[in-house]
Amino acid sequence: MNVHMVNGSRVRVVDLPAMTDTAHTLRTLAISCAMLGVIAVAARAQTVSVQDGALRDWTSQRDTLMKIASAMPEDKSGFRPTPAQRTWNEQILHIAQANVIQMGRLGSKAAAPEINMNATSRAEVLKALLDSFEFGTAALKEQTDATMVQQAANTRFDQFMGPSARVRVVYYVIGHTWDIYGQMAVYLRLNGITPPASQRF
Repeated sequence: MNVHMVNGSRVRVVDLPAMTDTAHTLRTLAISCAMLGVIAVAARAQTVSVQDGALRDWTSQRDTLMKIASAMPEDKSGFRPTPAQRTWNEQILHIAQANVIQMGRLGSKAAAPEINMNATSRAEVLKALLDSFEFGTAALKEQTDATMVQQAANTRFDQFMGPSARVRVVYYVIGHTWDIYGQMAVYLRLNGITPPASQRF
């Protein structure tokens, strides 16, 4: 320990032993290992999955569609903007039918629900929609990233698409549903109702 004068005051300075090469190496190694651990955790957290992404998108769409499907009063369920268009109920049943047909192409072990395309009661129509989304959820949960890029089964409704990977089928039907959703939003507006997703509280 040395004593030095600084501005008239005595200051004690402790001389620390120089770090040995071994100690320096061990410290560097410890820091490197810690950093590698952080990087590994971050990499795992950022891993993307085709199957997981599709399931999250499907679930989000289900929630949005169940809300808008419930927004029209039952006495307006037969509403159609023009004679050539589907009624409110028919739009919902059309989505349900397409969900079952398209998600059935993923080769799910889950039993496909029967969709009564002539249903008229609010309860039955909403149940058909929910059942179709639950079927799709079951089908997606059976998939892996590897199976999502395998060829989907063909149906008589999908010949125009040509051979398609399962992931393409999933996003085709998701896109189809968003198209009908846009029409349903207009149906509500024409009846003075703000779609749930557009409501501000």
